Amino acid sequence: MKLFLDTANLDEIREAHSWGIIDGVTTNPSLIAKEGGDFVSVIAEICEIVQGPVSAETVSQEAAGMIREGRLLAQVSEHVVVKVPLCREGLKATKALSDDGIPVNVTLCFSANQALLAAKAGATYISPFLGRLDDVGQDGVELIEQIVAIYAMYPALGTEVLSASVRHPRHMVQVALAGSDVATLPFKVLSKMVEHPLTESGNARFLKDWSTVPDPDVVGQVERFLAARKG
Repeated sequence: MKLFLDTANLDEIREAHSWGIIDGVTTNPSLIAKEGGDFVSVIAEICEIVQGPVSAETVSQEAAGMIREGRLLAQVSEHVVVKVPLCREGLKATKALSDDGIPVNVTLCFSANQALLAAKAGATYISPFLGRLDDVGQDGVELIEQIVAIYAMYPALGTEVLSASVRHPRHMVQVALAGSDVATLPFKVLSKMVEHPLTESGNARFLKDWSTVPDPDVVGQVERFLAARKG
């Protein structure tokens, strides 16, 4: 399963990338606006950091505008994935861009029917928003399961399920079990995935016990051992 970070904050991206677990990044107009700065420059810098898929969203509402923006954005970096909304104009743009060999992330998906149409149009990724469905009393994880099952029946479609609007670590376990190809998550959720109180208390206990060892300097011990063996 691939993990994408859902942010435009360069500090968060650098930190998460340093952990060695991030495969790509997704952004949207809201995330870009929150951070400020020049949109294209930010996208280019993110691509340079992650060296993997980076979703950059078009803002035009007409297919022609989406296509024009998408073709230009694709020239910013080989890692750019053009992001378009799931609507009639977005499907037209997806078809044209995918025919050009440009990867497309179709976003704001809320039904299996929409996901099927996006795949037929040539989407590289489909982004169902499970958290937003949960907010209105629907089962977001069930939608992920439906899309995964449909795509598995028709592998020639080639579209990857990119679970979005991930709100908490339990969502991550659920979409992983559902077979989602990718999940994109905020830095705060990623951080919570790392943490566990038993890990912290266990490590503290280990360090406390280790402090009673006569020579706790591991590096020094190893260097002396290697030097003695060599000599």
